[in-house]
Amino acid sequence: MTALLALPIALPLGAAALSVVVGRWRVAQQVIGLVTLTALLGTSIALLVAVDRDGGEATQAGGWPAPFGITLVADRLAAVMLVVAMVMLLAVLVYAVGQGGEERRHVGFHPVYLGLTAGVSAAFLTGDLFNLFVSFEVMLTSSYVLLTLGGRRDQVRSGMTYVVISLVASALFLTALGLIYAATGTVNLADLATKFTDLPPGVRNALAVLLLVVFGVKAAIFPLFFWLPDSYPTAPTAVTAVFAGLLTKVGVYAIVRTQTVLLPAGDRPQLLLLGIAGATMLVGVLGAIAQNDIKRILSFQIVSGIGFMVMGLGLLTVAGLAGAVFMIVHHVIVMTSLFLTGGLVEHRAGTGHLDRLGGLVRTAPALAVLFLISALSLAGVPPLPGFVAKFALVDAGIDVGSWGVVAVSLLVSLLTLFSMTKIWSGAFWGRVEPAVGVQQRVPLSMLAPTAVLVVLSLALVVFAGPLYGISERAAADLLDRTTYVRVVLGG
Repeated sequence: MTALLALPIALPLGAAALSVVVGRWRVAQQVIGLVTLTALLGTSIALLVAVDRDGGEATQAGGWPAPFGITLVADRLAAVMLVVAMVMLLAVLVYAVGQGGEERRHVGFHPVYLGLTAGVSAAFLTGDLFNLFVSFEVMLTSSYVLLTLGGRRDQVRSGMTYVVISLVASALFLTALGLIYAATGTVNLADLATKFTDLPPGVRNALAVLLLVVFGVKAAIFPLFFWLPDSYPTAPTAVTAVFAGLLTKVGVYAIVRTQTVLLPAGDRPQLLLLGIAGATMLVGVLGAIAQNDIKRILSFQIVSGIGFMVMGLGLLTVAGLAGAVFMIVHHVIVMTSLFLTGGLVEHRAGTGHLDRLGGLVRTAPALAVLFLISALSLAGVPPLPGFVAKFALVDAGIDVGSWGVVAVSLLVSLLTLFSMTKIWSGAFWGRVEPAVGVQQRVPLSMLAPTAVLVVLSLALVVFAGPLYGISERAAADLLDRTTYVRVVLGG
């Protein structure tokens, strides 16, 4: 079990170093990346099976007992996130290899991509706040390089916005770490679960809100989302897909983890979380409606989707958190497939601006089908997986009488459908624009991973029962901190 916990971090770091060594042989880099991520996918699935059976697994690096050493810990939530992350990272890497572009022109693409993989894995598996900070910095360094690949002026400008905001969040995170350590003498999450309770209520709540702000920047919740729509659309398609599908979900994971582990049930800021959830959903979808570019519309839809996840956390029930976990899984897969489909449209037509597109349903019917399935799922149209996730959240909200956020979520779902219809009517319907068809055909190596993700999203409906069962067990673990504490500290 120690190997299963360590491999998702150690293997991509070792593979990144090897990829640097063979940098002159691009095929060797591609093989290293694909083999590594395939192995990590198998490892994460095995870890999920073990964790779901035993309730959680932990190991102490160097034999130092918790809370004094570095703890790697996986519960059901962390294991589910790891599996979904590896599926997405592998699919996007296959897409990037097929597309070429920055992946072929820049020798550093594969090492940095594998470094990003290690950072994501470490964020899900670390058992203390300091190493969570280190994981975020690894992701920040890797993502900044990926964001600016190509060196275009708009990329560098957007990348600077991204890195400045991230560094401000990192400075706040370090401040929070110092205050928490000064107040409790530890940064181990399981140890903090007990020591946080002994703090005065005002101090405890202030530290929790500070962490919410820090991770809220990473997750792009309202009002801290402003950097995202300007940063993501300028990056290469494969990079944008990784950011859209995964990086903000790491921030959501950190919010869920800290708010449930650190705070006792009576101190969790339910009203604040529900207010943030409603505002994030609404602002995101209204921003999407106002855009005229596929990537920018989808970038605002990332923000809107984050609101649904925070809604599940804010309900503070097993049903609400289970819906949030299901929504995270669905959103990672569907948003990634939508951004990859948007990249295919740009590859085919040479542009993503809706006023210069049209008629793709006739000239590229495969792209139309892939987009339509993912778009309807994002909007929550039955019987697609988005409907299952949103129904679970709405049902959980009705159970506890949170009528305001339920009403907002239903309105946002309708507006999401409208924004997806805007893309459909602009890019796929209507007359064929002259720009369409002048570009080269879409390679199968780009189309195949996109189609696989769409099929996986449909599989979420077929296996909705087992997935929701795991989500419920993960939610129960989150609300009952004793399981997490027992796995890490023992006894």
